[in-house]
Amino acid sequence: MKSLLVILDNIRSVHNVGSVFRTSDAAGIEKIYLCGTTPTPIDRFGRARNDMAKVALGAEKTVPWEYAENTLDIVKKLKTEGIKVFGVEQYEGSVDYASVKYSEQCAFVFGNEVGGVSLDVLAECDEVIEIPMKGEKESLNVSVAVGVVLFRTSS
Repeated sequence: MKSLLVILDNIRSVHNVGSVFRTSDAAGIEKIYLCGTTPTPIDRFGRARNDMAKVALGAEKTVPWEYAENTLDIVKKLKTEGIKVFGVEQYEGSVDYASVKYSEQCAFVFGNEVGGVSLDVLAECDEVIEIPMKGEKESLNVSVAVGVVLFRTSS
């Protein structure tokens, strides 16, 4: 079985993060890294976030997570551990996510709902992948993109 990790780079929405937890549980993700401004299941007062729990349906308790102030630090750390890191973004030189052969250990970085994955983080990724868009809209909601990528790569 593959060892997959999720890195959330400055996600704004508590509901998106809750949805990522739920999807990550379903896909058997090993760990989620919540970076920068990304909300965590515990608020700054040490209380469980009811707004996240409502969406995650308990997955915030079953999927291990770690908070990091800086996404780039996590990407560099994982790479030193031999984990291949993929940025998920529409970016110059990105490749169709369905065309990539994924290693047994890999991490996927998903970015902010407006700005996407930070450019410094993209530059550090081993490869940048994207989900091709066929309609008029240029992107998917981040929580939907997480589901598409995880279920393609976890099998």
